[in-house]
Amino acid sequence: MTAILQISDTHIVPEGAVVSGKLDTADTLARLVERIGSIRHQIGPIDALLVSGDLSDDGSAGSYARFRSLIAPLDLPVCVVPGNHDAREPMRAAFAYDLPETGALNWSRQFGDIRLIGLDTLVEGQGAGFLSRDSLGFLESALLQADGAPVLLALHHPPFACGIAFMDKIGLTNKEALEEILAGYSGVLRLVCGHIHSLMISDISGHVAMSSPSPCSTFAYDRRSDAPVGYMIENDGCLLHTWDKRFQSIRIGPVAGTGPFPF
Repeated sequence: MTAILQISDTHIVPEGAVVSGKLDTADTLARLVERIGSIRHQIGPIDALLVSGDLSDDGSAGSYARFRSLIAPLDLPVCVVPGNHDAREPMRAAFAYDLPETGALNWSRQFGDIRLIGLDTLVEGQGAGFLSRDSLGFLESALLQADGAPVLLALHHPPFACGIAFMDKIGLTNKEALEEILAGYSGVLRLVCGHIHSLMISDISGHVAMSSPSPCSTFAYDRRSDAPVGYMIENDGCLLHTWDKRFQSIRIGPVAGTGPFPF
C-alpha cells in the first residue's frame, strides 16, 4: 500500500507573530504533528507529506523556516505546492532540493504505486489562482508519462465552486482548461487541493476532487450572497490518501476521542 499524508493551509508566520492578531497557527500545526506522531503505529507507514498551499501566511523566509521546523518530527519526504499566501522565490529557496530551480513550482514524483503531481496556481499579489500555459503543458506531459498509473494531483485552488461567495471569487479562474486535460486521462486520478479550509468532495471530468481541512481555521458554509466575509476559529486535521488497488481518503482529526469502549 502507498500512503500520502496531506496537510493544507497552515498559514505559518515568523516566531513571535500571530495571524490576524488572533490565530497561533504554529501551535495548531505543532499539535497536529504531535497527533499524527501518536497514531503512526495505528495507520502504518507513510510514504510522503503533501502540503497543498498556504504554508505561510506572509510569504516570508522566516515563516518557511519555522514551517520546516514544525513538520520535522514527521521525518517524511515533503512535497509542496504554493497557495495564494505563499511567495514563490522564498518558498523555492526553503525547499531548494524539492522544487525546480526556475519557473513555476510544478513537479512530478513517484511514491510506491502513486504518481504524485503538483501544480502551481499562484498569481502573486492576487487571491485567485490560474494555471499558466506552462503549467498546463507540464500536466499534459506528466499524465502522458504516468501512462494510466494511479495519479494523485495536487494544487491549491479548487477546480470546483464551494458555494461560499467570497471564496469562489478567488478560486481557480481557468477551471475549464484543467477539465479538458483531465478528461483525457484514462487511469484512476484523484485531485486534492486546499484554499477553502474544509473537507469538500466534488468531481472534475469524471475524477474525484476533494479539498483538505486546515489545522487553524475554517469558513462558515454560508451560501448567501451577502454572507459575512471572514474566517471561523476552528482547529481541524488533515487527510491521508492511500492506494491499494483503489484510492481511499481518510480524515485525521486534530484530537482523539475517548475509548475504544466494548460494544
